[in-house]
Amino acid sequence: CVENCRRQQPIFPSTDRLSTMIAARTAANGARRAAVVTTQRRSAQTVPRFGTEEQMKAEALEQLKARIAAQKEISKQVHHDEAAEIAEMWKWVKISFAVAFPVCVLSSIKDLFGEHPHEKEGPKPDYMAIRSKAFPWECEDCALFDPKCWKKCRAEQA
Repeated sequence: CVENCRRQQPIFPSTDRLSTMIAARTAANGARRAAVVTTQRRSAQTVPRFGTEEQMKAEALEQLKARIAAQKEISKQVHHDEAAEIAEMWKWVKISFAVAFPVCVLSSIKDLFGEHPHEKEGPKPDYMAIRSKAFPWECEDCALFDPKCWKKCRAEQA
């Protein structure tokens, strides 16, 4: 048994083997991160470099001026005069009415004249009238908007 016990490998890997496994895993993770293509984020925020307070203030002012200049350039490229914007607005108002008005009219016609299911006549199944307490009005078994039940209840009370 002494020889067999010595030949068995230990439960935990040796420190050399463990450090090799960790190094391989770290390298694989680094390669995986490098393989992922990240999209460039457009952000105007930057961290000022370390230096004197005056250098940091000057760099921050330069960044602000550059950001304002970029915004002015963008606004010049997409700026339209007021008349063009009003014309564009009315174009979309007309398109909306041309689409929305017929849809509303057709759906109203369908609802008014088309067939649609109504509540079935006759007694309802027991599971439809489960209540833990009575309704708080004079006809305790009638739903608030059930005129047939209300007529029946009032006739019984009279």
